[in-house]
Amino acid sequence: MSSIEEIRSRFQNDHFATDATGVVIDSAEPGKAVCSLTLEEKHMNENKVPMGGAIFTLADIACAVAANGYSEKKTVSQQASITFLAPAKGKRLIAEASCLRAGRTTALYMAEVRDELGTYVAHATMNAYVLDNA
Repeated sequence: MSSIEEIRSRFQNDHFATDATGVVIDSAEPGKAVCSLTLEEKHMNENKVPMGGAIFTLADIACAVAANGYSEKKTVSQQASITFLAPAKGKRLIAEASCLRAGRTTALYMAEVRDELGTYVAHATMNAYVLDNA
């Protein structure tokens, strides 16, 4: 079984999420992951709230870690949807992702994004395709 350090190392080449955006993988277990993002000025839009793209990136990488963190096969996003529910009030976003259904070739993941104050910021779903030859 992979340790959190091994999973972080495995995803270090996801440069947009980890380097450009600053997402951190906080925890992972088979089919689940928690990732977070400390908000900075670069994440804010003109209205001084986190940009939708930053929130989506956090949800996306959380689902990717949930899907791939403990799997020998590679799972890729096939379709993604996000609903923005409220502006973040805090200084940190947390995405909790979980697998809703894992089939032989497709899967469905969900991520809930909240700030550290508990504000429910966004809800995302990711339809995924499981590659045969990982």
